[in-house]
Amino acid sequence: MGLALILFKQVLIMLIFLCVGVICFKTKLITKEGNKSISNLVLYIINPVLIFISYQQDFSVKLLKGLGATLVLTILGFVIFILISNLIIRNKEGREVSIGVERFSVVYSNCGFMGIPIASVLFGAEGVFYITAFNTIFNIMVWSHGVLMISGNKKEMSLKKVLLNPTIIATALGLVCFILKIRIPEIPHSALTTLSGTIAPMAMLVAGVTIAQTNLFKALQNFRIYIICALKLLVLPILCLLIFKLIPFNIDETVLLVTTLALCCPTATMGTMFAIRFDKNAVYAAEIFAVTTIISIVTMPLVIYIQQILA
Repeated sequence: MGLALILFKQVLIMLIFLCVGVICFKTKLITKEGNKSISNLVLYIINPVLIFISYQQDFSVKLLKGLGATLVLTILGFVIFILISNLIIRNKEGREVSIGVERFSVVYSNCGFMGIPIASVLFGAEGVFYITAFNTIFNIMVWSHGVLMISGNKKEMSLKKVLLNPTIIATALGLVCFILKIRIPEIPHSALTTLSGTIAPMAMLVAGVTIAQTNLFKALQNFRIYIICALKLLVLPILCLLIFKLIPFNIDETVLLVTTLALCCPTATMGTMFAIRFDKNAVYAAEIFAVTTIISIVTMPLVIYIQQILA
């Protein structure tokens, strides 16, 4: 129960940051355009810096094995999420614009904006180290399968964007430094560590401003969103947990916790961005993001508590 309680307190802290974001938008301290700039700062600077810094630690075979195990569990998790979401969320006539948004919302989690900050608080550099493996698979999948899911057009898939993504570059550089035991000097390390520590409030400010632009009351009356929430936040993460336990290998508990944490995060903000870009139901995507983010305050600690019981 201890870790779940710590997570619950951390999520409440992030909820406060989120509320500050809502207030900032309502009082016009942060505009829609300003929010995009902050989002880019988090995605392209702070997040990659945090990932790179997490690799600045002593090399160990244990960490390398844990990284490999996280990759395997992440791929397995995505396969489960994709198969079940396609099975349950059926394509019906008249819902073509929304079906991709719903499936995307179930499969892809906000592992960058919420998963990495929480992993950093709960597990320190080791947690961030492992969650980078999840993030790497996430970026490869979201710019290929995710784009195809929402756009419906294979031509929109971009290998270039996968390879040139700052998160992937930071992971590659960090891994090279980790294996070759390359350490950056103390002063730059201190500066980058301080910068990476701003990720939680900055990421949740962006989430708060995004939520402030939706009709939350209307979203809370949409029954289908609760089906998406149930699948995304509880049913599929717990199903993955049970399947992970059947794997006949000794997997480090931190690896299991970090992977589970990333899987049970709320819907990715990129769903709204892709929906806008490909002229799909962007309002619906934003509503799903808003509701899953709020409900995750309860479900994330619950899933981690179940994980501890199974352990």
